[in-house]
Parts: sequence; C-alpha cells; structure tokens
Amino acid sequence: MGSSKNYNLCLSQREGLRERKQKKSILRTAHIYNMSKTIIFSISFLFFTSICKSQISDSTNILKEVVIETYKAMNGIGRMKDDDGQIIYTGKKNEVLVIDSLDANKAINNTRQIIGRIPGLNIIETESGGFTANGIAFRGLNPYQSIETNTRQNGYNVSADIFGYNEAYYLPPMEAVKSITFLHGASSLAFGPQIGGMINYELKEGSNKPIEGTSSETVGSYNMFNSFTSIGGTIKKINYYGFIQYRYFEGWRSNSEQRQLSGFVGIKYNPNENIQIGIEYTTLRNTIRMPGGLTDSLFNADPKQSLRSRNWLQSPWNILAANISYKINDNSSFNFKSSFLYSERDLVWRNEDGGPGVLDSITPDLAYVAREVEHEYFRSITNEFRFLTNYNFAQQKQTLSIGIRYAYSFLKRQHGADGTTGSDLDYTTTSGWGGNMNFYNTNIAPFIENTFRLGKCFSITPGLRYEYLSSIADGYDENEEEDSTNPYVISDMQKCSRSFLIGGVGLQFKTSEATNIYSNLSQSYRPISYAELTPFGTIAKIDPNLKDASADNIDMGYRGSIKHILNFDLGLFYINYKNKIGTIYKTDTVTYAFRTNTGNAEHKGIETYIELNILDGLIYTHKFGKLSIYNSYAFVDAHYISGEFAGNEVEYAPKNIERIGLNYKYNYFSFNIQYSYTASSFGDAGNTKFAEDALSGIIPSYQLIDISSSYRIKEKYQLRLGVNNLRDEKYFTLRTTEYPGPGIIPSIGRMIYFGISATF
Repeated sequence: MGSSKNYNLCLSQREGLRERKQKKSILRTAHIYNMSKTIIFSISFLFFTSICKSQISDSTNILKEVVIETYKAMNGIGRMKDDDGQIIYTGKKNEVLVIDSLDANKAINNTRQIIGRIPGLNIIETESGGFTANGIAFRGLNPYQSIETNTRQNGYNVSADIFGYNEAYYLPPMEAVKSITFLHGASSLAFGPQIGGMINYELKEGSNKPIEGTSSETVGSYNMFNSFTSIGGTIKKINYYGFIQYRYFEGWRSNSEQRQLSGFVGIKYNPNENIQIGIEYTTLRNTIRMPGGLTDSLFNADPKQSLRSRNWLQSPWNILAANISYKINDNSSFNFKSSFLYSERDLVWRNEDGGPGVLDSITPDLAYVAREVEHEYFRSITNEFRFLTNYNFAQQKQTLSIGIRYAYSFLKRQHGADGTTGSDLDYTTTSGWGGNMNFYNTNIAPFIENTFRLGKCFSITPGLRYEYLSSIADGYDENEEEDSTNPYVISDMQKCSRSFLIGGVGLQFKTSEATNIYSNLSQSYRPISYAELTPFGTIAKIDPNLKDASADNIDMGYRGSIKHILNFDLGLFYINYKNKIGTIYKTDTVTYAFRTNTGNAEHKGIETYIELNILDGLIYTHKFGKLSIYNSYAFVDAHYISGEFAGNEVEYAPKNIERIGLNYKYNYFSFNIQYSYTASSFGDAGNTKFAEDALSGIIPSYQLIDISSSYRIKEKYQLRLGVNNLRDEKYFTLRTTEYPGPGIIPSIGRMIYFGISATF
C-alpha cells in the first residue's frame, strides 16, 4: 500500500527532506510552535452595566434553576450553569440534552433524532453501514469519526488517542446515558485545543433505592434486536450502576450484519458529604461485516447491493477510570480523574485495489485472492487534575479554575500482510507485515481560567492553556520507490517535540434572570494524527511537507427562556482555519488520492434554536396535554481563502442544515415527529462534481422524516413504536478512500422498530 516515506510526527520540519532515497534520518528536536498572540477583543457590552437591575440574584443559582425547570417544561435544549464542578462555562456556547426526555430510536443510536436538535450538527452515518459509531461535527468541520471533536464519557476521553488517533470507535448506548453536554468553539481551555469542541456523554447513576433495575427489549426491520439491562442503587455510602447491552443487526444492505456487546460498571463511595471516590470499567466487543462502497451508478441502480462479502472489522474497547472529588469548603473543591484505555482495531478485508466497482477477484485455481490483514493496538493513560475556587474581589464573587493534564499513549500499527482466501472472519496471515510502526505521544497541558464579575450583570472570563506534545515514531513501512523492494526502516527513533500557548476570553451579559448575551474568542490547534501519516489506499500518497493545523474561533449570541413559553439560542460564529488537512486527487500515470494541507479556510455562519411551548405555555391549559414545536437551523459559509483551492467550498460543509420537530404529550402518551434537511456538499477540496471511482464528487442533499412515540403503563412499563426515514429516502453521507469503503457508503432506508421496557 502507498504511503509517505517519512513517518516522523513533526512533518512541518521536513521542508528540506525531499530526497526519498535518504532512507534514514533523525529529526532534530526542539521545534517550538508558539501560538501565543495578543488577544485583542473589544468589550462592547460594558455599557449594559449601567442598566443592570440590582434585584438580579447570583448567576450560578439562577442558571441552575432556569436550565432544569425550562428543560423539563419544554423537552428542549438546556444549558450549563456558570460553573459546574471545577469547570467554567460562563460566556461559552454550550447545550445540554437530557436523554430520557426524548422520544427517539435509542436502540441503534439514531444520531439525528437524539442530538439532531443541536444547530449545525453534520453526521457521517456509518454505524449501520460497516463501522462502529457515527461521526459528528459542527460549523463545517470534518465529521469523519468525530476526529475534530473531543469525545468523552463521564468527563474522560474515550477516543484511542486524543492527538495521535482521535477517532471514536466506542460510544455508550443511549439507553444508559443521562445527559449529553456540548461545548463549542475551541473545546474550552479546560478540555484541550480541539477545533471542533467537546462532547461529553454523562451516564446514569444508581437510584436512591437499595436496588433498582431496568430491562428494555427492542426489535426492528432487517432483523434488528437490541437488549439492554441495567441495575443500580444506593447502599449506605455506596452508589453503584451497571449495564449490559447486546445488539444484533442483519443490516439494510447485503453483507452488513453486526453484533455488539457492551457493558459498564461504576461504583461511587461517599465516606462523608465532602468526599467522593469512584471507579468505572467500560467494555465493548463487536463483529461487523463491512459491505464496502459503491460507485454512483451502482448506488443509483440499487443502494442496498454489495460487491464485498469478505470484509470484517472488530474494535474491542476497554476503559478503566478512577475519580476522586473533594469539597474543601463552600467555595473550593478539586477533582482528579485517571483513565486507562486498552483497545484494538482489527481488520481483514479485500482492500481497495481497483476501486469500489471492481468485483472480488478469482484466481485461476478458482479461489478468491488473498485478503489484507491489519491490526492496531491502543494503550493510553490520561490524568487530569482540576481545582476551582470562588473568592471575593471588589465586593463581587469571582471564580478561578486551574488544572493540568498528563497523558501518554502508544499505538502499534501493523498492515499490509496477506490473509486467507476465505470469506469468514479470520486474521491468519500468510506473509510478513508490509508495515509495522510504533507511535508514542506524551502530552502535558496546564490551564487557567478566571471569571471576573463586573457588577451583577457583566462578566469576563480570560484563560490560557499551554500544550507540550512529544511525538516519537519507529519501525518500518512499505517502500514505494520502484528501484527497491526493501521496506523503509526507521532504525533510530524519530522524535518531534512542539509546544504552544493558546488563549481565550469569554464575555457574558445578563439581560434578565433567564436570558443573557454571550461571546467567546478562543484559539485552537490540531497536530497531525497517525491516521494522516499512514497509508489509506494502494496508490494513495501523503505530502512529505504536511503541517499541523490551527484555528481562531469566535462566536456570540443571545440565549435563554421566556417563562415556560419560549426557549431560544440565536448565534453567529467565525472560524479562521489555517493549514487545513484534506485529501485531493491528482493524475500522473493514474489518478491517486493525495493527503496534504489544502490551504486556509474561513467558516462563518448562523446557528439558531427556537422552541415554542404552545399548550401548557402560550396557551396555558393542561386539558389537552402539552404541545411544543422546535426549529434547529444553521447556515454555514465555508470557503478556502488561500492556497491552490482558494475560492472553493470546504469539503463536508453543507450550507444549510435544518431540523423541524413537534412534541406532543398527553398523560402517559408522548409523540415526536422530526423533519431533517441537509444541503449538498463536496467530498474533496477540489470540489469535484463527479468521478468514475466515486472517491470524490458531490454528496447530494437529503430530506428525512423520523417518528417516535411511547406509552407508559403504571409508571413501571413503557411501550415504544417508531419509524426512521419514513419516506424511504435513498441517500448517503460519506465518500471515502478507505474502510468502510472505498466509495459511497449508503445510509439506511426506512426502518420500523418496536420496544418494551420495564423498571423493577
């Protein structure tokens, strides 16, 4: 398989290394990337201080009360209070979804139903098409496997490596999730430098009873069966919760069946009201048959067909986490989290030779050609310490948050070995590895943020985060030079170290007890990942001068609620994305994919969420139940402003994303219908409209309707019935050069599901 010949992880230092015949080179260390800038941000809201009403009480208590009450009344989007735990949210764009309040297909994690209300959410739907988890992104960023998003569970990372391989192969089953928190911009300085922000899945806890359990069984189209069982409770000073989930799905397409078993157990010990100690273990086991990709003509003829029957993927995932929280006094507390990830990604497939339209080859002895085997092993440990204190200054409460992260990760990547000629799941190799690489990352990152309250209405929250990142690579990989068949060997470890300082400032002005104006400016950074350094196609190539990316993020808006009638968030955003990494297509003797820095880009647009409570709100009556409507809309204008593709649209950045929904509840019955529209976008920076191999081209717009309903019986039982993709729309969200393709990955058609759950 083709690859860049140089695997040092600081490719920005390789400007002069263009001679591919220099097989061994030691990259000089001490590359310092200082992103320190003077943050010049006009504080234009100060004049509002003079009109602030003195009767407005402390902001922390107000936001906590408003978010919870408004959310329960309207079943919509809530927001975090000014600070929660040891994290400051003041002036930052954020949303919270309480999962149990939503009618949606949680058995297969239907992303557009569950979190589709978040404005601008763009989804890569691969969970039912040969992969383990749908990818998401906002504001025109890359949604593939959520690589530009910091993905967390209970506050700790669940991706393989937050810098080297930030792909989410595991997500918790939605039936186990209590709430999901989204933080936009640069992921907040408290979480890291990711350009796309942070998403945290907060799992449920045990009830106050000594023991309480739930059981949920769901069946659906294409022989879908999902079983979820949880148990939890509180015994004296110990709270415990655990679940086990099994899912089988034959698949909408041929050759797309999958089995998944996931589990979790968490125990929290509270020796007194000030201390909490916890330990958690998460596991995932899965087996997925990947049906492969299609060309445009094949998709138009029959999107359910498959030309691959021998492609398999497994991603066994294990996460062990420990946590301690201590309340020092009424004003100060700290938290320490430590997590250890021990996981894999194993693949055996008939690789992408010839493209998606080529049939699986038969040799003269009437056997299939040998498949390719790949293994990746992930080992990482992350420790995060956070401290928050409230103090008085200028007769106002101020809030200081500080912390530090230490993370170490190791990845072994083996690929290019010949496998068997069979069709079953078999990782047996019949040749040596074409590439056997080791990658190491060490990250140390302290941060500091402080909320300064100027009067009772206005606050400003500046912050800084320092990142030190050391990357090391050794091993060997395939040699693409025609004059040699020997592998490219890194006999001495090649090391790259860089450090950078990023800053941010958030502004917030309270216009009433339940509404505020917010604005945030923050810097962000994205180092080159392992996935961008290693082969992704037989004739694919990687730019030897690939550089790290960075961005400046600005957003501002007006949000809040008006009584129990209106819930809203109206905002603007701007991203200046530098050295964006993408894939383009070049032609030499053949056409090949080329991964490079595609240029600088600007992302700007509008994000709006409006929810109107009609019955039991605008019309104050309980006689006919509760009725609300919502509209989640985003306009994204993302264009390259420099480089070879200046003026082109950014790939995977649809201009319009809209979701309109209606909720109705009467006694024990509830109902939701949602319409989703996603505009067309391009699959590459060159804005290719059509390509024979389908690796690039337009991703057409699509419109979907989802319906979900539930009925409770005696508070202990619940029946669920729903239809996803009611109109049976034929659409896709991904063109890819690699697995689960290559080519077009069709999304699932109409699906009907029915479920029953009980609490005991």
